Amino acid sequence: MPDHIQLEKIDDYRWRIPKSYKPGMRVPGLIYASEKLLESIYKDKALEQVANVAFLPGIVKHSLAMPDIHWGYGFPIGGVAATDIDEGGVISPGGVGFDINCGVRLVKTNLGYDDVKDKLEDLTNRLFSDVPAGVGSEGNIRVGTKEEKQILLKGSRWAVENGFGTEDDLECTEENGAIQGADPEAVSERAFQRGKAQSGTLGSGNHFLEVQVIDQLYDREACDTLGLNLGQVMVMIHSGSRGFGYQICEDYARKMVEILPKYKINVPDRQLACAPVNSNEGKAYLGAMRCAANYAWANRQCLMHLTRQAFEKVFGLSWQKLGMFLIYDVAHNIAKIEKHEVDGVKKNLCVHRKGATRAFGPGNPAIPERYRKIGQPVIIPGDMGRNSYLLVGTQKAMEDTFGSTCHGAGRLMSRTASAKSTSADILLKELRSKGIIVKASGRKTVVEEAPMAYKDVNEVVDVVANAGIGKRVCRMRPLGVVKG
Repeated sequence: MPDHIQLEKIDDYRWRIPKSYKPGMRVPGLIYASEKLLESIYKDKALEQVANVAFLPGIVKHSLAMPDIHWGYGFPIGGVAATDIDEGGVISPGGVGFDINCGVRLVKTNLGYDDVKDKLEDLTNRLFSDVPAGVGSEGNIRVGTKEEKQILLKGSRWAVENGFGTEDDLECTEENGAIQGADPEAVSERAFQRGKAQSGTLGSGNHFLEVQVIDQLYDREACDTLGLNLGQVMVMIHSGSRGFGYQICEDYARKMVEILPKYKINVPDRQLACAPVNSNEGKAYLGAMRCAANYAWANRQCLMHLTRQAFEKVFGLSWQKLGMFLIYDVAHNIAKIEKHEVDGVKKNLCVHRKGATRAFGPGNPAIPERYRKIGQPVIIPGDMGRNSYLLVGTQKAMEDTFGSTCHGAGRLMSRTASAKSTSADILLKELRSKGIIVKASGRKTVVEEAPMAYKDVNEVVDVVANAGIGKRVCRMRPLGVVKG
């Protein structure tokens, strides 16, 4: 193992970067990983970024890293950091990322594998045809500036009010699909322009829409509560705030670099530019970021509506008769104001989750009442050749990680390296031999998103489950994949 950062082993799944590693670290770094996953984590500069995040003013307890950690903009992807707002704690655009409220939603059906196996080709083609995907893709949902502001304020509710879903969908979405405090006045004209034609579009890169089947159950009680069984067909949607959120991050990351001297903030990387949460600049970013979060929730709501319509066309039944009800929708790129206990005292914190999923435990009032007994559903997508998971949050996550856990498999290879390692024809043939049909807007995307470009999600989930910051409910495998 390379010796550039000497980690202190706490137990089989936790490792510490001591404050003494770099003068200026306010808290230690804490990494959740197995020894095997650490070998891949050491290959990029993500651990250095964990140490850098520990410099942020107001940070409490630890700079955290989940087992899917990899190098990102300022913060590592897979990073969690909470700052104490009443002690000058800061908010950083780099701690949320460019795809604000990138997230996942999971939809169940009452179909079994035998119901879809002979229609899988038609179904995947229909989804690919009806759900806009790809770089800069535009959808049929076109709105003016006045209407777009309503999306930014109402989030998923705007979609439901316009016929793209139901009240039940809102109940099963984090923040009911609209976080309060969004401020359209804090959004640039450029961001508005980029968002106008992208509602109801999947996007590109690692975003996807997958038809999956449950192949393993772990928690019978939770499955009964969620209405899930072995062999049941599911749909997973992974997307975010598109060009709109990207522009907001770009706007504020640049502004915050300029104001670092004003607040006498010293960080070892300009990509960690930040401002006190209670400053005018911090409040403006928070208001704009919440607009992007609501845009993303509305987007995934519209994507689910298009998905339901595609299923209706293929199976000739209404989505209600197909049992296409939302399990949950959760963000994994966001900063939220939450209360957590620090050294026995309840604190008002700004919790950055960048490539990390909220994982609130049983009984938390932020969880829909129907799930409060089992904990918040946590959706963990893998890659298009292996598995994805449904977990629930735990009390231990509340105590140790500000109610957070991993968000996916985590990249192992760059897109360029992945593209050089295989050809689209070979990869698509291999996947089809496993019963997986892939449709993508570009062959380049297929090889960039090849399964070998990612860590094994099964190993990632093993870590969070064994560390107690997530509890496995069931595992899915892909059948039909639509990539941007």
